[in-house]
Amino acid sequence: MANDNPRDSAAARPVQPQPSSSARLGESTVLPLWRDSLFWLTLALSLFAVAPFMLPGYFWGANDARHHVYFLFEFDRLVQDGIWWPRWSPDFAFGYGYPFFNIYAPLSHFLAELLLHFGGLSYTAAIESVFGLSVVASAAAMYAFVRDWGSRHMAVVAALVYVYAPYHLLNLYVRANLTESMALVWLPLCLWTVRQATLRPSYGWFLGVALSFAGLMLTSNLVFVLFSPFLGLYLALLGARQASGVGGAPRVRAVGAWLGRWIRQVWVPGLGLAAGLGCSAVFWLPMALERQYVRVDQWFDGRYDFRGHFLYFFQLFSPRWGFKASIPGPDDLMGFQLGPVPLILAVVGVILVWRQVPSLRGEIAFWAGVGLVTTLLTLRWAAPLWDLPLLGTFLGFAQFPWRWFSVTLVCLSLLAALPLHPALGGGGTSLRLNLPLLAVILLVLLGSYPLLRVEIVPPAEGPVGLPALMRFQQSSDEMTGSTAWVKEIPTWSPMADEYISREKAGEAVTPVASMVDYTTLNYNRETGFVVNSESRSSIHEEVWYWSPLPGRRIVFNQFYYPGWRAYLLDGKHGKPVRELPIVPEGCLPPGMSPPKGEYAMPCPPLPPGTDDLVNLAEEPTRTDSTLGRMTVPVPPGEGYVLLRYEDTPPRTIGKFISLATFVILLLTGVLTGVLSGVLSDSGRPLGRQWIHRR
Repeated sequence: MANDNPRDSAAARPVQPQPSSSARLGESTVLPLWRDSLFWLTLALSLFAVAPFMLPGYFWGANDARHHVYFLFEFDRLVQDGIWWPRWSPDFAFGYGYPFFNIYAPLSHFLAELLLHFGGLSYTAAIESVFGLSVVASAAAMYAFVRDWGSRHMAVVAALVYVYAPYHLLNLYVRANLTESMALVWLPLCLWTVRQATLRPSYGWFLGVALSFAGLMLTSNLVFVLFSPFLGLYLALLGARQASGVGGAPRVRAVGAWLGRWIRQVWVPGLGLAAGLGCSAVFWLPMALERQYVRVDQWFDGRYDFRGHFLYFFQLFSPRWGFKASIPGPDDLMGFQLGPVPLILAVVGVILVWRQVPSLRGEIAFWAGVGLVTTLLTLRWAAPLWDLPLLGTFLGFAQFPWRWFSVTLVCLSLLAALPLHPALGGGGTSLRLNLPLLAVILLVLLGSYPLLRVEIVPPAEGPVGLPALMRFQQSSDEMTGSTAWVKEIPTWSPMADEYISREKAGEAVTPVASMVDYTTLNYNRETGFVVNSESRSSIHEEVWYWSPLPGRRIVFNQFYYPGWRAYLLDGKHGKPVRELPIVPEGCLPPGMSPPKGEYAMPCPPLPPGTDDLVNLAEEPTRTDSTLGRMTVPVPPGEGYVLLRYEDTPPRTIGKFISLATFVILLLTGVLTGVLSGVLSDSGRPLGRQWIHRR
């Protein structure tokens, strides 16, 4: 029977939590971003930071400027072999090879490759173009986020502070770190989409969360690790505020109901984050599982030891600005200042808005707390934390303590926009410049104007190419990463000798025709061992061999790494009839430990049915080589052998997860669109349903 008591009926209806005032502050629903004149003004003002890249020449002397040119050079070399998702880089480590793109996020160099391959740009112009793109895109991303979080005038200030903050300019002009600069695009995009998916859940914002989170992983796995915990905390905070409504924290007796509301608030963005991991599994799954097969000591020892790179407190405010690499101690010429203009704006804004807008105190405290914590992690005072068992491992992902400034920069930019808050007369929904906004813009630009410069120098190694790559690796001791089977890091190679000799002779320098070490062969008619290369690419080589005796091995001048496999073929360019073992030089039989004080890796498992070709118990005494090169035992007689770099189970599973995630996202989008149209045509309101479309 119907209830005629309106009071009882109202009590029977579930109470929906109302958005907090901070959630209602944003202006995104008023005007599309592309029609927002202040958005375009912000992008135009960000171009001053792009201008140094338009100068003639290239800033070869910057810390990583050469690295990224040669990362692109190697990426393009693999693309020329038809490999658009590369993992193995055959020319690194003086031509012995390294799984660079298996452990280093490739998206930035993929974008540069598109400009190189289809746009016809040079290597240096493509890299500079991606740097410039990162500047403008980071301004756009921060503007979009803060326009929703605050107001248009706040968004202009936050975006410009984000672009012109000293640490951002340090990344661009001094460190020349392309991946970290591109990662700064994704940080505000992740925050924006997570916030919107929490406050206005819809398929579009869910998809935005997935793509931005995946983009961050595929751009810089280092920044991804540093930023993700704080993104998760921000999501939890947003969910808590929405679940609590305007009234604040719930009573203890309502914890169960509150927790249910919290889950309903965060499940859409949470699922989006999970989808982002699914989209990027093609990279992070093999990176995480196969990282153990490279020499990680090269990343953290010597000049890369974090203990020598903590900052002194005065460096946060020092105007010192040099163009050399960071060195230990207080005399470091690299500038790590936070910037006087952003700091003053942030402090003033926090004080004023904290008093005027109580509803924002939670988020202000969050950003101020994160900024303070990440800044303290860069200082010598925090050094003991880096040696703790679990926390130290997490902190150490930064490699250099001052890399935590990537997160600090986001916090500082948001807080620096607070003086333009509408509650303080900061412009509200106005699309016009007013005097306070104009004054702050000038302060931000003029405060960083002295830092807007790069050092243009000629390439010390000569024109981009294989000889220059070899010289760069030798002079800088960079890009010489080795796999775990390498006992002694090489400092030169026969391949490097050949490239330099060809260049001196004025010949065209192309990749070596074969990976085979021909010095190990024997051309005696009765006891000889002959090998000839039939075809070769960056990830394979087919050879013909002849050996009248058993126990012979073909030695290839490439480091061993999981994924390399060898096959005996049924003829030239034929089909595999038998898998052959690959035995890295100097590996240890399973269960055997290296002598005390020495380093060695176990031999990889032998393929079934190959015991007649190799006796692993003899490996420790068979060779004194320390290079960990691949050796392939072959049966006596004549035959063809194919050595090929293939996908391992983690790579295959990662590909499948990413493909499956994209298919699910596509099908969900189609289904959402169909159901939205059906419900709209029937006149039924969509409300706050999962398929809600704004």
